[in-house]
Amino acid sequence: MKIYMTRHGQTAYNKQEIILGTTDIPLDSTGEMQAEELAEKAAAMGDIDIMIVSPMKRAIQTAETVARKCRISIITDDRLREWDYGEFEGKPRTAEGFADNKVNFGVKMGKSGESLLQLAHRVYSALDDIIEKYHDKNVLIVCHGGVCRVIETYFNDMTTEQFSGWFIDNCGLIEYNTD
Repeated sequence: MKIYMTRHGQTAYNKQEIILGTTDIPLDSTGEMQAEELAEKAAAMGDIDIMIVSPMKRAIQTAETVARKCRISIITDDRLREWDYGEFEGKPRTAEGFADNKVNFGVKMGKSGESLLQLAHRVYSALDDIIEKYHDKNVLIVCHGGVCRVIETYFNDMTTEQFSGWFIDNCGLIEYNTD
């Protein structure tokens, strides 16, 4: 089984370096183009059977573009929604305390959001279920930067320093093999 992972296309918040978690906004024009490029790449690969997608607009919009091109179905999974960044939501990525809070695993983000442990629990449980249910298929997961970072830790060990510095571009594509 192959699991492919991608982050949604660019949004206005991404372009402006604003923290984007639970705010449900669509792709901007660059993000739409990135989704089209992702769809072309996915079609050329020709081996994706199904997509499991965050229910947030930016992920759905990206997935729908791929689905139209590749003629594959979309299943949403709420566990793939973006990290709840609490009081950091909508602030600049350079906001005081944001980088530190991102690696304090047991501390809720921005006091009122999710801790990294809570995020990892829901994302890991989604991955466990995807692998069990779709073990005979190749799956494309369309989600978000914070979720992608956690998915990377599911398949590859990371130090705290590696975790805090890990990044995936909008519509970047990573392949994991579960065999």
